[in-house]
Amino acid sequence: MKVLANDGISSTGVKILEAAGFEVSTENINQDNLIDHLNNNNTEVLLVRSATVVRKNLIDSCPSIKIIGRGGVGMDNIDVEYAKSKGIKVINTPSASSISVAELVFSHIFTGIRFLYDSNRNMPLQGETNFKDLKKSYSKGIEIRGKTIGIIGFGRIGQEVAKIAIGLGMKILAFDNYVNEAMISFSLYDGQIIEKKIITTDFNNLLSESDFITLHVPSQKKHLINKSHFDLMKNTCGFINCARGGVVNEIDLIEALDKNQISFAGLDTFENEPKPSVKLLMHPNISLSPHIGAATSEAQERIGKELADQIISIYKM
Repeated sequence: MKVLANDGISSTGVKILEAAGFEVSTENINQDNLIDHLNNNNTEVLLVRSATVVRKNLIDSCPSIKIIGRGGVGMDNIDVEYAKSKGIKVINTPSASSISVAELVFSHIFTGIRFLYDSNRNMPLQGETNFKDLKKSYSKGIEIRGKTIGIIGFGRIGQEVAKIAIGLGMKILAFDNYVNEAMISFSLYDGQIIEKKIITTDFNNLLSESDFITLHVPSQKKHLINKSHFDLMKNTCGFINCARGGVVNEIDLIEALDKNQISFAGLDTFENEPKPSVKLLMHPNISLSPHIGAATSEAQERIGKELADQIISIYKM
């Protein structure tokens, strides 16, 4: 039973699969050569992350494939329903990376409120010659405690964001089309359990009342956030997208920043990956990361283990 983890898998995942009798390859095969490789090796399990695309033509061309696995949450790079219609099992790891993504959200928020996205660019250039002026420029930061965070999409990742926000002393506004309320529960270092019920709110109320807004929604057919929504936000608001490229109109985002309708943005995902807009990349008020929300050692270990366990379970059925 052969497994190709085309975008990689943790060593833990490999060990679990190999102990169960699977032959695992982590060789990265170019998309153009993938069909031939799968057929020549009679591969039964194809594991991907976001880089490899699994569309109808690959599914039709590779009769040996029994399982397609996505290391992560979103599966917009896989024709899921078509694969299922062909009797192929499609699996993912919806909870394994939630903590990592949530922590990245706050990395961008802290970077924004203390101007690190800009000072990290200018300190290497001017720190030795213009230290006092830089200090003056970046001395108008704000504290996060007592501020309101608006969470759009209140599933697993959104709720992890809420947990961190509670610990930071923030107020929480949440919106979700399918979640009316959620009980946030987490353990402290000494074993105590903290619980707080969050009742979701009106979308426009969230936009107008939040000091920070963060998106945690799946891929959309059209923009979820555009000019009309930026018009409702506070001009001090920080806007974060660690969800999916294409959920926000990037032209409208740049305009909102240029007109000081919002304070700053933090982006981990982009509409034109892997070639984001140069205007976004060069904008002085955007904190940037290259789609690394799930890219922590801990998350990759959980993803590998979760994929391996699911594959073994399917073969035992």
